[in-house]
Order: sequence, then C-alpha cells, then structure tokens
Amino acid sequence: ETGLTDAVINARGKLNGREVIISAMEYSFIGGSMGAVVGEVITRAIEEALEKKKPIIIISASGGARMMEGVLSLMQLAKISAALARLDEARVPYVSVLTDPTTGGVTASFAMLGDVNIAEPGALIGFAGPRVIEQTIRQKLPPGFQRSEFLLEHGMLDAVVHRKEMKAYISRALEFMSPGVSHQPSVAS
Repeated sequence: ETGLTDAVINARGKLNGREVIISAMEYSFIGGSMGAVVGEVITRAIEEALEKKKPIIIISASGGARMMEGVLSLMQLAKISAALARLDEARVPYVSVLTDPTTGGVTASFAMLGDVNIAEPGALIGFAGPRVIEQTIRQKLPPGFQRSEFLLEHGMLDAVVHRKEMKAYISRALEFMSPGVSHQPSVAS
C-alpha cells in the first residue's frame, strides 16, 4: 500500500527560496495511471500556479490512462493540456520531470509540454511499448529507443539529470526562465 488516495499528490514549497507548486505522480498506485481524480488534482495544481504566478513542476511516473475509467480517463489528458496552455499564455514556467516509466497518454500529452523537459537517466519514456511499435512498423527498433538518453540525443528532451542533481538543475532553469523574480539564493555550507 502507498498510503495515498490516488496516483498523484500536490505540494507547495520553496526551491532555494523560490515558491513553487509541485504535482508528483506515484507509479506504485495502480501504475501511476491517469484517471479522473489524477486529472483533477494536476489541473488544480496548474490553476493554482496560474493564479499565484508561481512555477509548477510536474513529476511524471505513469503507465498511461486508467483504462477501467474509460473515456473519462482520456478526457483528463486534454483537460490538463488545456490548463497548461493557459499557463503558457500567462508566461508562468512549467518544468516537466519524467521518471521511469513515463508512458502512454501521459507522455503523449502533458509530460512533454514543459518549458523544460527533464528526464532521469535510463528512464523509459514513450507512448506505445517497443513490441507494439515493432509489430506495427515491421522493423527492428534501435537499441535504447524510448530511453531518456536516446530521446535527448534526438531532441525530444532538454536534459537528462540524475535525481541527486535535480534540485540544483531545476533551480537554475527557473532562474533562467524568470530572472526578475525575487527569491533567496541557497547558501552554500
């Protein structure tokens, strides 16, 4: 058991003194699947980021849409993407962090819409699985296809960053995206 009521949790906090909104998916809850509740929770985080003009960080870990919820599950992908479009229009930063795995509709929608898309090393990222793709196109896929390093090499990600360096990397990215926003820099000890 995860102790969670669904596959996502939202938080507010400070990243090196900069206020941020975070929405983090939990793969161990039904494979991090996207259902109606997950869609609503992530959309509310985006709406709060928009209202407060605070950057949002969405950490994805998902097997895709929650099939047992049918079309309601798929509707969440469009709902979240529409909320992110409003966030983009307002020029509020969105950092997308893709962990292992981030697949299905989550990848095909909001996980790849960040102003900066960052993945962890070796993360499996894709829409359909490699076997399905190979059977469809009747070709062998290159080694590492759908791994974060391959996606970075082919321009589909902005960075591959180890979890230990993620905080510093995101902090620098937010500084670059909103240079005039006041925050307290971290103090080296």
